[in-house]
Amino acid sequence: MYIEQGYKGDLGLWKYFVIPTSFIAFMVANYIATVNSPVSVEDTMQQVIAQFGSNLVLIILLFPLAVGLFVVLGWTYIVHKQSITSLTTSRKKIDWRRIFFSFGLWTVITVLLVGIDIYFSPDSYVLNFDLVKFIPLAIIGIVLIPMQTSFEEYLFRGHMMQGLGILVKNKWVPLIVTSVLFGSMHIANPEVEKLGFGILIYYIGTGFFLGILTLMDEGLELALGFHAANNLITALLVTADWTAFQTNSIYKDISEPSLGWDAVIPVFVVFPLLLWFFSKKYGWKNWKDRLFGKVMTKEEFVALSDGKSNLA
Repeated sequence: MYIEQGYKGDLGLWKYFVIPTSFIAFMVANYIATVNSPVSVEDTMQQVIAQFGSNLVLIILLFPLAVGLFVVLGWTYIVHKQSITSLTTSRKKIDWRRIFFSFGLWTVITVLLVGIDIYFSPDSYVLNFDLVKFIPLAIIGIVLIPMQTSFEEYLFRGHMMQGLGILVKNKWVPLIVTSVLFGSMHIANPEVEKLGFGILIYYIGTGFFLGILTLMDEGLELALGFHAANNLITALLVTADWTAFQTNSIYKDISEPSLGWDAVIPVFVVFPLLLWFFSKKYGWKNWKDRLFGKVMTKEEFVALSDGKSNLA
């Protein structure tokens, strides 16, 4: 009953559209400016990094999204009069163990996958490690990247999913809409310019994976941990001249970028395996209802909650 947690606030469906509409409008404007710019995204990034340094550029990229986290949480608490707990989970309190487990699991898998790729394709990487430059990167990443990823989770899988679900009274529409919008948000990334629109399979597929995690586990905790690990560990481990995060990471990918199986395998192999693993660990059942079922009315939700309270 994660989507129904939205009923715990001061319900007004218009309140769910202010932040998403504003953010989508900003992303559309950014994309229009990008495609109409005479300078490529990669060249622009290189020029800005040469002028300000990669750490400062990383802060510039992350800081607005970190602020966005407080905007979403503040809007929920002040305007919706909804607790942050009910925006996060259907459980009585936020399950931090789930967050840290998901973070740790994906960290280990990411390190192993990158290590295997470096081992089998050593010519594609150079050691880029410089302790003096790496320490500031690590501090910036540890502070700002989880805030950036949490903003995206609370916006798409939290705020938008609850609002859309309550509006349309089903779960599959918010799953599809938020996943496609999440993937499309990355359309102005330099990876898209370099690899083509096919890379959106990975971004949209990741959106579906995180959406399914949220609906099946009835909360954001697993998605929060996974997303933070995905962005943070990647930023610390590997960089390239054509990625959104160009950092003083441990390794640098110097291979000629191409869209290959590495964009498809996570979506159609790794993510389904992770969903299977989480389903076994947390005892997920009734997939059809949790992903495609109806969303209760407020009256039904209140009656069910009162019934559970009486039984307790």
